[in-house]
Amino acid sequence: MNQAAFRILGMDCAEEIAALKAELSPMDGVGELSFDLLSAKMTVEFDPASTNLEALAAAVKRTGMTAKPWTEKGADEETAFWERRGRSVMTTASGAATAAGFVIHAAIGGFPAAFGWGETDGPMPIAPVILYSLAIITGGWFVFPKAAASARRLRPDMNLLMTVAVIGAVVLGDWFEAATVAFLFALSLLLESWSVGRARRAIGTLMALAPPKARIICPHDGDEEMVDVDRVAVGTTVIVRPGEKFPLDGQILKGDTTVNEAPITGESVPVEKAIGANVYAGTINGSGAIEFESTKEAEETTLSRIIHMVRDAQSKRSPTEQWVDKFARVYTPAVMAMAALIAVVPPLLLGEPWDEWFYQALVLLVIACPCALVISTPVSIVAALASAARQGVLVKGGLYLELPSRLKALALDKTGTLTIGKSQVRKVVPLNGHTEEELIEIAASLEARSEHPLAQAIVQHAREKGLQFEAAEDYQALKGRGARARRNGREFWIGSHRLLSESVHETPELRAQFEELASVGNSVVVLGNEEHVCGLIALADAVRPEAHETIHALHHAGIRKVVMLTGDNEPTARAIAAESGIDDVRAELLPEDKLTAIEELVAEHGAVAMVGDGVNDAPAMARASLGIAMGAVGTDVALETADIALMKDDLSRLPWLVKHSRRTLGIIHQNIVFSLVVKGAFVVATLLGIATLWAAIAADMGVSLLVVMNALRLLGERPDSAEGGADIMVGEACGCCGDDEKCSA
Repeated sequence: MNQAAFRILGMDCAEEIAALKAELSPMDGVGELSFDLLSAKMTVEFDPASTNLEALAAAVKRTGMTAKPWTEKGADEETAFWERRGRSVMTTASGAATAAGFVIHAAIGGFPAAFGWGETDGPMPIAPVILYSLAIITGGWFVFPKAAASARRLRPDMNLLMTVAVIGAVVLGDWFEAATVAFLFALSLLLESWSVGRARRAIGTLMALAPPKARIICPHDGDEEMVDVDRVAVGTTVIVRPGEKFPLDGQILKGDTTVNEAPITGESVPVEKAIGANVYAGTINGSGAIEFESTKEAEETTLSRIIHMVRDAQSKRSPTEQWVDKFARVYTPAVMAMAALIAVVPPLLLGEPWDEWFYQALVLLVIACPCALVISTPVSIVAALASAARQGVLVKGGLYLELPSRLKALALDKTGTLTIGKSQVRKVVPLNGHTEEELIEIAASLEARSEHPLAQAIVQHAREKGLQFEAAEDYQALKGRGARARRNGREFWIGSHRLLSESVHETPELRAQFEELASVGNSVVVLGNEEHVCGLIALADAVRPEAHETIHALHHAGIRKVVMLTGDNEPTARAIAAESGIDDVRAELLPEDKLTAIEELVAEHGAVAMVGDGVNDAPAMARASLGIAMGAVGTDVALETADIALMKDDLSRLPWLVKHSRRTLGIIHQNIVFSLVVKGAFVVATLLGIATLWAAIAADMGVSLLVVMNALRLLGERPDSAEGGADIMVGEACGCCGDDEKCSA
């Protein structure tokens, strides 16, 4: 099977996708079809022995749309004028012709005649008829071909509904209403196309984050050279000056700087970077000129993967989207059947005038058009996905966007999720005449040559306190116990309780002190010499600063139970839980035990999320209703395994995600209810015989416009400042779009 990609002109909503599937799926040799509504892209798997690209393009044309070979330069600015502006031109022409026809008709016969009120003498003047005909043709230019394809397939859609209504109005001699219907429906489709384009551009801003060229050091002569990023090989040295964006992912080789990572993580505070630190395409260099080694090709950078996943998210339709699609498939034929009954039953059974009830049937066709209902849900989902991506929350589809709103319980891994994943000095207990500063200084000297995480934490603590120390001499590691070394000619030892028990200085009082520190979740290090024990240093993995507030916010958002699942020991887990406000603790768990715990939570609460690092917690995340990866920036495994990836290590994104999901679902429900209520009211008015055609199309267009505007409010959403995270408002200058531009995030 071969694969071909096309850019489909005219594919702006789910109905067009359904039409393409109905036309192409039955063809010989056609396999899987996939669609990217945001990019107007269709991908087809086909057998070249049975069909070819020309046949596929011809099948697309039969739906009233046009297929062009896909290129990455398929953006609006690269297309021909007619493809970009054709719909706007024809809609404007339709509106102008309708207005001109009305004015001329009113000038000749008066306003009542122009509106079609009362009895008129003789046929309509030829000039208004010509102008109204022009309005109908231009207004239906992009509608009539799709309506014909719909009729041929015997699958009525909104294009067919509108075409029947327009033709019916012409047959009745209501030229003004026919032209008005054609113009207003064209205007509603233009607004629909604009709304999808707005969401499409919101995703497109992600693509514009990374610069198209990189300044590299030529390996042959050492000169600087500007090249396209897709020509930069892995391992190339790239130079980034202050204020410039990083063109690729890489690792710093030379220089120190601060980096604004807001475009990727949503974090507005710049991050300090030194030699060995990772940098990501699309982020912004601060004050220092640096050199870095590229570690990924342009198509494999974290930013490229995010863009790819956001695009793929459109294929994972939410339950509400699926329901709306199923409803519309049943609803449209039912409306046409109901309109037929209204047209014939009153005249046949009650002796009512045929033209009056035929007109009311046309009104029903217009107002019952499911345009607003169908378009509002995908626009809401796309806007919510784009808004989340801007805030460093990568949601892999509408399916996972709705789930947070239904969560009742949430489980968190401890290390690296609830805690920062790095030990810190929590308490220093000097003994036998030593001071805290002296104890830390000696310990740092002994640990300066060690790679152990606890040793590095002690050294870091000494540096933060501004203590001066040099590495001790004659360093000797004691496997599984600690180390010995000489400092200023004197021998010291440092290590675990096991090393203490081997010395002659252990006393019951000292042992009790050690156990008291260890009982609250600390790892305790003992420092001593040949004369006595100098003191105890307690270290622990620090709880994230935002943890307690986040747990409180989750409870406030309606999460009934927050559980910690960890493989760490019970005392440590209990201490962390007490500090952060966790409801329940399950400690000393193996990966399979975490899986069992998630199954129990799902059985008890129904919808459960598992938050972890996306690697060790993969089985539990897969079993949970929703898997959320913490700190996924630059982590391929986390990006692949989780349903939602928090690009930054920020727990405050969790309550924001729950609220964002509920707000999205609320807007979708508002749109659905509003659409159905307005349509229901007009159905009643139609049955009473008091509705008019132009009022019906105006109401339908108004509903479409309002639900789209309501949905697009999600694009401007930002995290509540009380919950932390990025605080970048629409239009605020943040630097992620260039030196002088405003950030739309």
